[in-house]
Amino acid sequence: MQRTNIANPAYFHKVVDCQYACPAHTPVPEYIRMIAQRRYGDAYMINWASNVFPGILGRTCDRPCEPACRRGRVEESNAAAPEPVAICRLKRVAADMKEDVSARMPGLAPKNGKRVACVGAGPASLTVARDLAPLGYEVTVFDGEAKAGGFIRTQIPRFRLPESVIDEETGYVLDLGVEFRGGERIGSMKALMAQDWDAIFVGCGAPRGRDLDVPGRQEAAAGIHIGIDWLNSVSFGHVNSIGKRVIVLGGGNTAMDCCRSARRLGGTDVKVIVRSGFEEMKASPWEKEDAQHEGIPIINFHVPKAFVHEEGKLVGMRFEIVRAVYDDQGRRTLEPTGEPEAYFECDEVLVAVGQENAFPWIERDCGIGFDKWGLPALDKDTFQSTVPRVFFGGDAAFGPKNIITAVAHGHEAAVSIDKLLRAEPVHVRPAPMTNLVSQKMGIHEWSYDNDTSNDLRYKVPWAKAETALASIRVEVELGFDAATAFKEAERCLNCDVQTVFAESACIECDACVDICPMDCINFVDNADEAELRPHLKAPALNLAQDLYVSGGLKTGRVMVKDEDVCLHCGLCAERCPTGAWDMQKFLLKMTPAGAEQGVPA
Repeated sequence: MQRTNIANPAYFHKVVDCQYACPAHTPVPEYIRMIAQRRYGDAYMINWASNVFPGILGRTCDRPCEPACRRGRVEESNAAAPEPVAICRLKRVAADMKEDVSARMPGLAPKNGKRVACVGAGPASLTVARDLAPLGYEVTVFDGEAKAGGFIRTQIPRFRLPESVIDEETGYVLDLGVEFRGGERIGSMKALMAQDWDAIFVGCGAPRGRDLDVPGRQEAAAGIHIGIDWLNSVSFGHVNSIGKRVIVLGGGNTAMDCCRSARRLGGTDVKVIVRSGFEEMKASPWEKEDAQHEGIPIINFHVPKAFVHEEGKLVGMRFEIVRAVYDDQGRRTLEPTGEPEAYFECDEVLVAVGQENAFPWIERDCGIGFDKWGLPALDKDTFQSTVPRVFFGGDAAFGPKNIITAVAHGHEAAVSIDKLLRAEPVHVRPAPMTNLVSQKMGIHEWSYDNDTSNDLRYKVPWAKAETALASIRVEVELGFDAATAFKEAERCLNCDVQTVFAESACIECDACVDICPMDCINFVDNADEAELRPHLKAPALNLAQDLYVSGGLKTGRVMVKDEDVCLHCGLCAERCPTGAWDMQKFLLKMTPAGAEQGVPA
C-alpha cells in the first residue's frame, strides 16, 4: 500500500464519520465539545453556518450522522444494541439554551446590483437566501403561504416542531435583507423569466401526494384524504377533528406524522397499514418507535385492495396478505400468501404512500428540460438546469428527501449562482477550508477531554401522555437539561482529533501497539490492501473506512492503523517515548458562496 496522504482534506474528513455522513457536513464533534463547555451560543453558530436551522433540525432531522457514528461500532461490549451519540438532540440543546445570537448574524455587503428570485420558502430556498444576501445580492423569496418555512411549516406537526422555532429560524434568514413575498404563488416560469432576474432558484418542494386508485376510491372520497394535504389543513387549523377509527396507508415519515396527528384529533382506533415489511419501511426508526410508543399498531405485508363503502360512506378497507420472496440476486417481490383477505373497519383513511414533483407552472417550452420521471434535467454538482440562470434544489431537484439534504442543495446552488453572476466557471467548486492543529499542552496532556465515557445513550424525556395526546400543539419531546446534555456530550469520541503519525520519529518499540485498547495499530510488512486487512492484529473488515499507512520505517516495515474502531483516546500518543504520535484536531468547513472573493460568509 502507498503512504497515506493526510494532507488531503478528504482523508481525515472521512474519519469524522458523523460530519462525513451529514449532507451539509456540519462539524459535529466541534459543536458537541462546546455544548459540554456550556458554550451554547458558539455551538449554535457553528451549526447555523452549515445547517441553517439548528432548532428545527434538532427536532426533525433524519439524522444520517447517527447511523454513521463510531460510538455504535465500538460499544458492542457495553450494550446489546449499541447506540450512537444523540447528535440530533444535542443540536436542539444548542438551540434551546443559547443566548441571543442576533448580533452574531453576518454583516451585509453593499448591494451589487444583481437580483435573485427564489421560488418557494422552504429550507433550500432559505439557504440560498442566507448565503447570497450577505454578499450584496438582492434576494426575493416567493411563496404561496403567508409565512416562510415551506413544508417545515405546513407538514411537520406542531407536537414535533413548535411554530415559535420556525418563526425564529426563518426570521434569522429573512432579517438579512431578504424580501419575502408571502401569499404570492408563482404561476408561470415564462413570466418569471421575462422579469429582470439575474438568476432564479426553484425550491418549491414535491407538493403533490400520491393517490391510491383502488375500487371504491371515488365513491368513498369524502372519507379519504391525501396525507400531506391533510397535514397542511391540520397545520393551519382548517381540520381539527377526525373519525374514531382511522387507517393510515404508507410507511414513511409522513405516515407517522399522520397517525400521531390523528391520535391527537380524536382518533381512538388508529392503525398504520403498509405493504412492505416493518424493517423495510422508509420511516426513520425513531419515528416508528414514537408511533408505537403512543399505542399505534403498525400492520405490515398488507396490500390495499378496496375501499368498502355503504351508500357512499366509507366503512372499511380490504387488504391482500402477502409475504416477501427474494431471488438469487436479493431482489424482493411480494407474493400472496393465499390467506383470506383482511378487513379493517374505519371512518377515515389517510393516504401517505409517497410524494411526487408537480411543476404545472413550468411551461414545457420555456427551455428547461425534464427527464422521463418529470424531474428537471440538472447538473448533479451545480444544480444548474438546461437554462443556465435557472437552478433547482431540495425536493424539487431530485425528488423527496429531507430538510438537511435540501439545505446542502441550497449551499451548492448558492455557490453556483454566485459564480455564474461573477462570470466564473460554475463547475469549478471551491475547496473546503481545513486546518490540523496539535492538541498537545504538555508531554502527556491534551486540550480536550480524552477520557472515554462508558455511559449508554441517555433518553430524552417526554411530556406525560395525558398531556401530549390531548393537544396537537403540545410538544412531546422535552429535550435534554444541561446536566444530561453534558453527560451525553461526553459520550462523543472526538473523532475529529486525529492520531497523526510521524515515521521519522518512530523507533518501533511497539508501545503504542501494547496500549491500544482497540488493537487497531500494527507494525507489519507492507502488502496489498486485500492481503493486509485480514491479517492485522484485529482484522480490518469494514471496507468503508480506510487504513492509515505510514511510509517505510527503519526496519522496512510500515505502520498500519485501522481507522474504523479507533477511540481517539490518545493513549498511543501518551505512551510514545519519542512523540511519533500526536493528537491533532482536524476542522473542515465547507466553503460558502463568496468566500473565495474574500467576502465574509
